Amino acid sequence: MLADELGEQDQVAQDMRLVYAVSSENRVFSTVFRNPVIKESRKIAIVRDIFAQHVGKTTMAFLEFVVRKSRSVNLSGISASYLDLYRESHNIVLSKFTTATEVDATISETVIQTVARHTGKEVELITKTDPKIIGGFAIEYDNNIYDARLSTKLVKLRQQFDKNVYESKL
Repeated sequence: MLADELGEQDQVAQDMRLVYAVSSENRVFSTVFRNPVIKESRKIAIVRDIFAQHVGKTTMAFLEFVVRKSRSVNLSGISASYLDLYRESHNIVLSKFTTATEVDATISETVIQTVARHTGKEVELITKTDPKIIGGFAIEYDNNIYDARLSTKLVKLRQQFDKNVYESKL
């Protein structure tokens, strides 16, 4: 990768996190870049306006290249793929921790240490709050899921009651 040759892997990875966040979470951004009526020169101007002050020269040149080659609709996927390659080359595992309420730094650190102990890798933790799970938590990493959500336990309990295992002794 060019970032390797230039010694800018960490900077480009940070930039790609920003590009991924903007391109995957901003509906207007993705709509503009999917629109074939908007000219490439206008899209490049938009990319410059949004990212020029926040990303390095290497990333900016790459983003402009992607837009010029009419691949801007794929910015979210491109940035996600770069981050996957970066994590793989740096022995980092992405872990998602979902709870019903916000967690403090000590709980996050405990989760990071636990996942690191199980994987033997450095952990990049993403925390998510989902009130629908009622209580408990779920941890995802390396295609593994530890599901200790109260909502899941309630579904399993409901399924057991639906089986109606009671048999009459008459």
